[in-house]
Amino acid sequence: MPRGDLFPEIGPFETGYLPLSGGHVMYWEQIGNPRGQPVLFLHGGPGAGAGSVHRRFFDPGFWRTVIFDQRGAGRSRPLGGLDANTTAHLVDDIEMLRWHLGIERWLLFGGSWGSTLALAYAQAHPDRVTGCVLRGVFLGRRAEVDWFLYGMAAIFPDAYATFTGHLEPAERGDVLGAYLRRLTHPDPEVHMAAARAWSVYEGSCSTLLPSPETVANFAQDRTALGLARIEAHYFAHDLFLPPDGLLGHMDRIAQVPAEIVQGRYDMICPARTAFELAAAWPSARLTVVPDAGHSALEPGVRRALVAAVERFRERP
Repeated sequence: MPRGDLFPEIGPFETGYLPLSGGHVMYWEQIGNPRGQPVLFLHGGPGAGAGSVHRRFFDPGFWRTVIFDQRGAGRSRPLGGLDANTTAHLVDDIEMLRWHLGIERWLLFGGSWGSTLALAYAQAHPDRVTGCVLRGVFLGRRAEVDWFLYGMAAIFPDAYATFTGHLEPAERGDVLGAYLRRLTHPDPEVHMAAARAWSVYEGSCSTLLPSPETVANFAQDRTALGLARIEAHYFAHDLFLPPDGLLGHMDRIAQVPAEIVQGRYDMICPARTAFELAAAWPSARLTVVPDAGHSALEPGVRRALVAAVERFRERP
């Protein structure tokens, strides 16, 4: 298969569950070459979980790909669990998984929230990171969260009207608080309806051109509950990031090589953030895809991501 597009479908050669702190249990899997170069896939959200398509960004003959579902997400348990679920917990979980699998150092691959978590982990453990491939950069700043909660109405007024239409008119001045109350409500009819509304809103705004398949995937109950509940929880706590944010600690990874892939018309995580990150990272290369939005699966983005990973094959 020519380089530059997704690799064929493949199953894992190993899967497992790893007990974590706070009653959480992590699902993980390994794909590709057991003796290959390690790469860790970090899914978005937070809370979206990983899927089988994410295995296909990596040449299975070269890479030893590790994929896991973060606390409360996907196949990890409990689904949507918010107790002991912070960025610091996730960073510690990654280290526990690295140790469990006997990996010395690995390449990090993450998009959207996955880019945030990759940066947080790399800054905490720079000696464990060979490089980063990041997409749809999100730095977790208040302005970025406010853009998602309010600003996208300028571009997607129809999707936004549906999103806020799930709330009472008096609640719409505090979209996050109103949704968080519903998403943590004990009644499944209440929290699942809110989860689907939140997740469908995100899916509807994720691609340059309308993608019913993307929206349908976001509407699935497991994806919707993990994504919406955990995302709202993290948004309400400023993503559990330090007060000076991730840009305040770029000196820790200044020499770590990076590839940043950004859709020009990404409305979930607008391109300005990727440019700011690239400007603060001497070892980073920024690729802007001119005809794409946020989704990793848009043709131009997925080709750029595969090409970025391939370039790391040639690094010492």
